[in-house]
Amino acid sequence: MEIQLILGRFSAKEALELITKMIHVKIKDHEGKISSESSEEDIKRREARIKELQHNLAEIRKYVQTQGETVNIDAKIVI
Repeated sequence: MEIQLILGRFSAKEALELITKMIHVKIKDHEGKISSESSEEDIKRREARIKELQHNLAEIRKYVQTQGETVNIDAKIVI
């Protein structure tokens, strides 16, 4: 199953806002699943994923800034 989540041309500002919001939702999801009952292995895995997402967002920001005034986004969810 495939869902077309985002498809279109956006201003650089709009594109960054959309991408930032989506990544922040995923970060908050991981943060919300870390609890005192989580195993050390699970916590480390989630923390590593959060750092990876933060790094990806920083890279995306740099990339979008080099693309000019508009950016094409094609975001799908494949299940």
